[in-house]
Amino acid sequence: MTSKVGSWSPWSRRACSARTDLRRTDPRVSSVSPCPCGLPASYQSCCARFHSGAVLAPTAELLMRARFTAFAVGDAGYLLKSWHPDTRPRNLTLDADQHWVRLEILGSLNGGLFEVEGSVEFRAHYREGGHSGSLQENSRFVRENGAWLYVGPLSPVVID
Repeated sequence: MTSKVGSWSPWSRRACSARTDLRRTDPRVSSVSPCPCGLPASYQSCCARFHSGAVLAPTAELLMRARFTAFAVGDAGYLLKSWHPDTRPRNLTLDADQHWVRLEILGSLNGGLFEVEGSVEFRAHYREGGHSGSLQENSRFVRENGAWLYVGPLSPVVID
């Protein structure tokens, strides 16, 4: 079975089409650009350090922000690496025509520095062609061997 993840839905274990180039760099995001995750820092000093593997995201919320940014810059490798093995697809292809432009964190529960489970509710805004939309999800995260991992949605994903 093949699935194309562009709208983040469905987040299932279905295999996505194979791809050798796991990173599609968005030319609008450079190392000095503001980080797409919405924090007041450059991409290089914010989410790029997680994407490169230099450090691990210390909280579930920061992992959520790093995953959103990975969608924004086209880093499928990071998305796969930060996805729990029980729910992770074997391969992932991102939709090059879909641009993730803004992230709102609506709330979080647990997922802190000294916790092993948490959830983050967010709304991600995108543009595709002449259409703008959003996706809202309450995501479950777990920490294993010191690394936070995305497990999946806790409730149905809402696409607007």
